Amino acid sequence: MCIAIYYTRTSIWALSESLWTSAGLQINKFCVTFKKTRSKSMAFSSLLVAAAIILCLSPSVFPSPTDGPLYDYTAYTQCKVEPEDPLYNGGVLKNEVATMKLIVEGDGTTSSWPAFVLSHLTPSTFYCFSGWIKISGSTNSSLITARLMSGNSPRYCVGTVVARHDCWSFIKGGFYMDSESNPSLLYFQNSDDREISITISSASLQAFTKEQWSFQQQYKINTERKHAVTIHVSDKQGERLQGAAVRVEQVAKDFPFGSAINNNIIGNLPYQKWFVERFNAAVFENELKWAATEPKQGVFNYTLADQMLDFVRANQIVARGHNIFWEDPKYIPSWVLNLTSPELELAVKRRITSLMTKYKNEFVHWDVSNEYLHFSFYEDKLGENATYEFFKAAHEANPLATLFMNDFNVVESCRDANSTVDSYISKIKDLRRYGVWMDGIGLESHFSVPNLPLMPAIIDKFSTLQLPIWLTEVDISSNFDQAQQAIYLEEVLREGFSHPSVNGIMLWSALNKKGKCYQMCLTDTTFKNLPAGDTVDKLINEWQTRVIKSQTDEHGAFSFYGYLGEYTVTASIGGKTTSSTFSVSRSDETRHFSIQI
Repeated sequence: MCIAIYYTRTSIWALSESLWTSAGLQINKFCVTFKKTRSKSMAFSSLLVAAAIILCLSPSVFPSPTDGPLYDYTAYTQCKVEPEDPLYNGGVLKNEVATMKLIVEGDGTTSSWPAFVLSHLTPSTFYCFSGWIKISGSTNSSLITARLMSGNSPRYCVGTVVARHDCWSFIKGGFYMDSESNPSLLYFQNSDDREISITISSASLQAFTKEQWSFQQQYKINTERKHAVTIHVSDKQGERLQGAAVRVEQVAKDFPFGSAINNNIIGNLPYQKWFVERFNAAVFENELKWAATEPKQGVFNYTLADQMLDFVRANQIVARGHNIFWEDPKYIPSWVLNLTSPELELAVKRRITSLMTKYKNEFVHWDVSNEYLHFSFYEDKLGENATYEFFKAAHEANPLATLFMNDFNVVESCRDANSTVDSYISKIKDLRRYGVWMDGIGLESHFSVPNLPLMPAIIDKFSTLQLPIWLTEVDISSNFDQAQQAIYLEEVLREGFSHPSVNGIMLWSALNKKGKCYQMCLTDTTFKNLPAGDTVDKLINEWQTRVIKSQTDEHGAFSFYGYLGEYTVTASIGGKTTSSTFSVSRSDETRHFSIQI
């Protein structure tokens, strides 16, 4: 693909590399065709040319390398009387109707499910599907799982939805084809043994090449994580200054990108230096959990958490509070397990009061309920409203805290029936019905082989709730070697950072004193990067605005396209210099900043 730039003069205005790269274009990856035009009015300054290139990031003007559509983030969580039109106008399933197919189950039995025969899937291709589902039969609602069957490969889940009998429910998912397998079968299966009929409407399946997928990620990064800025330089009388030297440097990032830490970082200056050079956010791995802060009933110990918080404060790092309650009995203090219901009720109130009072306004988030979709210790002991009471009490103790649920196997895959996107959303809606407003959605993100088209599909459905969404514990399974971990990690991080509804990313890579991590380490004990650490460094460097040096034009202005965050600017002319700071945030308008010399 080439970008055509028209000119009228024999010489071409030089385009500065900073303007090209700030627009998200790599010079060595795109060719530029210069064409002469007869119209003198089409003579552009280098600044306007660069601005035009940035504007070309609109999908209507700057199509993907193969002229395919951009990914459609549309999603629905409300059940509707009538289905909406298919995304992508149906894609390769345009005008296709599902037919009943006999499927041999894992136990050798056969069942008949509605399916689409996919006879022309291509390898190295991302496929995004969606549709509307309605059921009829012996139940009012049921979990419906979309599965892909290709040759002899395992049948894996590529999407789920809780469908109802009285309205249409939206399913969205996807899969990646790594090899040719024709035909394949996309079928829709009931999750239990109840006899129901499944009807599918407005089905869609859209293919994206690797190049298209990568391009649209960069497009969303350009439009969601960056913004146009114009700096105006003048003298004290307001006269514009042409030819003033301008230096712009990003000093802080708007997007929180961080990692878990543990008490190994206390007093560990090499670890602290390594961490601060990379991350602007942190989460404590275990030191705030109940077992750590109250190992014996009534005996509170916040020593380690306090020391870690000192490190966080000293380096102006955003910190998440993890966690107030963990539903998994394996990680509940042993003394708590045998309490009577009245004793437990008193203990949890004391836990919330102690924790939230001591650290009021210290942590940007609190994971109030951890893995609530998978376990129910407190509900079993205190009643089905226990978690609602936790959120209510936490809010009363610290009204400014952002309160999260946090769970695993939600965005990583769809094979876990306990943690489907619809089950998570149902819990959120239950909280609201009880008058508790849950502020954030925590997706743990412990990945094996990432299913990249499924990942945005799930986040799309969460985004309809208009709540902050964080990837809270990102790592890659230790079943893979370090090189493969790094490859998969980059895929996950690019997908998360490019999704407009993701508000922050935390890695789950705290390094303990023995040089071990939960699943994935970024560095060894000498703080030499492992492959995953190199990947993180590469992306950190890519997702920030490099130092820009230029001069003001005849209007005393200089423009650039930069990542959201805080900046310093220095302007110099005639031996005079002045400096200032400004911020770049999300907006529909160009950020204008004036500086006087």
